[in-house]
Amino acid sequence: MKIYAPAAISAVLLLAACSSDEAVQPEDQNQEAVAAEDNTEETTQEETDVPEETEDVEEADPEEQEEAPEETIETLYEINEANWSVTPISDAPENVVLLTIDDAPDQHAVEMAQKLHEADAPAIFFVNGHFLDTPEEEEMLKEIHELGFPIGNHTYSHPNLRDLTEEEQREEIISLSDRVEEIIGERPKFFRAPFGANTDFSEALVKEEGMVLMNWTYGYDWEADYQNAEALTDIMVNTEYLSSGANLLMHDRTWTNEAILGIVEGLRAKDFTMVDPKTIKGYLE
Repeated sequence: MKIYAPAAISAVLLLAACSSDEAVQPEDQNQEAVAAEDNTEETTQEETDVPEETEDVEEADPEEQEEAPEETIETLYEINEANWSVTPISDAPENVVLLTIDDAPDQHAVEMAQKLHEADAPAIFFVNGHFLDTPEEEEMLKEIHELGFPIGNHTYSHPNLRDLTEEEQREEIISLSDRVEEIIGERPKFFRAPFGANTDFSEALVKEEGMVLMNWTYGYDWEADYQNAEALTDIMVNTEYLSSGANLLMHDRTWTNEAILGIVEGLRAKDFTMVDPKTIKGYLE
């Protein structure tokens, strides 16, 4: 706090030495120097206090600036439950497809998410509870979510809901949503039943939970003929079922991981755009 005192004292002494009109006695000179030093300390303290207050304000401002602006999302599409396609609302682009990955995060979901993220290709990752049993699996889910991909509910243990009682169906769906929320801090916004086998009860429960009910238009990666990257890429891009709004089903599988970028490139070569799931009606509700 006394860093300016020597300069102040020197200034007083210099003025005293240079003054020919007023002779200052050594004792008076010392008193003036001390007084100057005291005044300097007070001034320095006052000057220092002000920056400290300013620093507090300045420290708060960067924190506010570092907060990411809220993402602006507009609802552009809705799911047509007659055929599970993505339908544009108003004048949203029509030549789109929706990418979805089921049975995550098993072995390849994180790598698939990384590839899709780098390719700027949005998708939904539908997860199962039996793939969220370990801390490592929890971190996998967190990474997928942090890359910006919405998480969907695919039931806890992947049963056929039609074989379960209503209470068992509730447990399969709600317990997984609870588990996902525990890990990433938010509940799933989409639901897809294993095997596409919904029930009246599951459909009502899903809507009660605020999730968007979803099945698919086409998918092939569980069929033996398409369990290699080349064949899977070809069929996903050239199938007769590819049309505007198609809802594409894929899984966390080795061959699908190897094919995923080729599928995205092939779809884009046909002028299809990947729908951002966050723009689907129900996501923001």
